[in-house]
Amino acid sequence: MFPYVFHIGGYSQSTYGLLVALAFLAGLALAGRLARREGLSQEAVMNLGMYCALAGIVGAKILMFLVDLPQYLSNPRDIVSLATLRAGGNFFGGLILALLVAWYYMRKKGLPLLKTADIFAPALALGHAIGRLGCFAAGCCWGVPTHVPWAVTFTNRVANELVGVPLDVPLHPTQLYEAFAEAAIFAVLMWRFRKLHQPGALIGLYLILYGTARFLVEFVRNHEQGNLWGGPLDTSQYISLVLVALAAVWQMKARKRQPIAAPVTN
Repeated sequence: MFPYVFHIGGYSQSTYGLLVALAFLAGLALAGRLARREGLSQEAVMNLGMYCALAGIVGAKILMFLVDLPQYLSNPRDIVSLATLRAGGNFFGGLILALLVAWYYMRKKGLPLLKTADIFAPALALGHAIGRLGCFAAGCCWGVPTHVPWAVTFTNRVANELVGVPLDVPLHPTQLYEAFAEAAIFAVLMWRFRKLHQPGALIGLYLILYGTARFLVEFVRNHEQGNLWGGPLDTSQYISLVLVALAAVWQMKARKRQPIAAPVTN
């Protein structure tokens, strides 16, 4: 749709890269602000955010390789190809590894696990919403052909060359579906953050809401990658179901914990 922001000499700034950077900075800034309001170490929380971002990049690539393992085993050069380096990977792989890194770091630094996780829930939703706009600009993660009134048609030849998005075909704007869903989730989480809530309730709510949204969007999303487990659903939908189920159990247990008061604002 709009793969590059500008070209200066031999340098080109991709819209995707710019929006992903803005997404990271916006999410990190929000996490730092919420940490300060909750009386936690702002430095430790922001360092955690940076470690999780790196883990997210690595985890997304790992799951991308696992989903298409036969392809990469038969063509090992594709692992270090330019197309692979440009690919964002699978978000769920990044989320899972980031959660594991976060758990280790919080225990090591003595940060309260549930309280810190709740701080990152709205920050994650905000960053993901902005990042999906980058996907829309680049043309990646596109939807299946459709004739709904809000269908989008990509015409930029560069986008086709970079990510393979079909041109001149009306498609479901799945990138925008996720962006709008994440924006709504962000609003819900910020509203809930200001209310009385049990520790861990917000991160559980995020996983339920995003897992549900992702499960539904996958029905109208194009699937170039393989299916790790086969069957009628794709890999992301299986992961969505597991996360929603685990988060639902988590939420039921969270109700038994002592609620914490909403942060006081000056």
